[in-house]
Amino acid sequence: MSTAHKRLSLLDLAEHMVAYGIKKGADEIEVTVQEGSEFSVDVRLGEIENLIEAGSRYISFRLNKDNKVASATSSDMELETLERLLEHALTRATLANPDPFVGLPKLGSSTFELETLQLYDPSVSEISSESKIALAHQTEALALAVKEISNSHGASFETREIRSVLANSNGFLHSYPETFCLLGVGLQAGDTNNLVEGYWSSGKRFFQDLESPEEIAHNAVQRTLRQLNPRKIPTQNIPVVFEPEMTSWLLGFLFSCISGVSIYNHASFLVDRMGTQIGNKLIHVVDDGLLPRKLGSAPFDSEGVPCRQTEVITDGILKNYLCNTYAAKKLDLKSTGNAAGSGVGPSNFFLKAGDSSPQAMIKSLDKGMILTRVLGHGLNPITGDISRGAFGLWVEKGEIVYPVSEMTISGNLGTVLNTMDMVGDDLIFRSSISGPSIRIAELTLAGT
Repeated sequence: MSTAHKRLSLLDLAEHMVAYGIKKGADEIEVTVQEGSEFSVDVRLGEIENLIEAGSRYISFRLNKDNKVASATSSDMELETLERLLEHALTRATLANPDPFVGLPKLGSSTFELETLQLYDPSVSEISSESKIALAHQTEALALAVKEISNSHGASFETREIRSVLANSNGFLHSYPETFCLLGVGLQAGDTNNLVEGYWSSGKRFFQDLESPEEIAHNAVQRTLRQLNPRKIPTQNIPVVFEPEMTSWLLGFLFSCISGVSIYNHASFLVDRMGTQIGNKLIHVVDDGLLPRKLGSAPFDSEGVPCRQTEVITDGILKNYLCNTYAAKKLDLKSTGNAAGSGVGPSNFFLKAGDSSPQAMIKSLDKGMILTRVLGHGLNPITGDISRGAFGLWVEKGEIVYPVSEMTISGNLGTVLNTMDMVGDDLIFRSSISGPSIRIAELTLAGT
């Protein structure tokens, strides 16, 4: 590492590369520098299978010359290397096609309340490697102590500490730290002819917010054992209750359909639907990057646009597409602060909780199913069609009677949004896309 580079902090390095890019002829330049440390351990049947403890640094920049864009990334932080890399990117930019929609966002003066967001837990760096390994061992041991559990896919514990710096030629220069912790375990139960699998994990920014090894093991065990001895069911149309994890999956599909990238590419059934009724009045979907301690929160997006709360669907009406600067220009809209790399990503994208308990939803089923897991592909954002392999729990007269498997769940997202007739009160933010339990009045289950 050169002596010159040793004198540069992350902020100074980002600022230097912005100045160098403009000096060499770029019209605009954006530089991201990230430094972090990670720890991860995978334990299976009491033995450590994988162990990683490492630090990393990388820098990326994107530059614009005559509306032609080029980008580069490097983990070699030598100034000489980075300056040469930037010069080569400028040369590549001259070979690109011009695009009138490229360019940095026009940023005003912004202040960021990092303490309010609570993205960084200083205690994470104080947890010893031995303690982290012990947590994974303990979680797996608690799960394997249940005699009905026949095998383990392993328990994992990981932590990440990251500091991100963003600088651009419009005068933006800010940084923020963040942390992340995850503890989980995967299990098997049954014999060769009746083998079922289950998993549970807890991921949080603050270590103290993680579920305990006892809670994680208990949830993983219960979610595994409830699938034993599944039955097949005939093809039929029935009401279906989605568990929160399944609602989150459905919302992930919805996000891909309201992303500005999908809209300007005409790759969504929701093109030209902003301001129209697309779902039941029970549906209120929000993207909020300013929720304290949540995994999708940040002070600003990858372009430096301040994160914010955006109403996506209110009373079933589509209020906004989610955009980065490029998508917003293409659609003649404003960025919603959802830039993620070169694309669009969620902040905390969630369906607001309703007033129905999960128990009330189950009691409402004279005959129906609780959807617990899906697999495969079968999502078409252009049409909204859904077709995926499914697992669940069969319900009759408001009571769970047996697990079901070997079926396909089919429908259309537009129809699902309009026939969602109950929304649960059990919203928990387990990832950047979250939702409570929901009930859909009718879906097709293709079985025997």
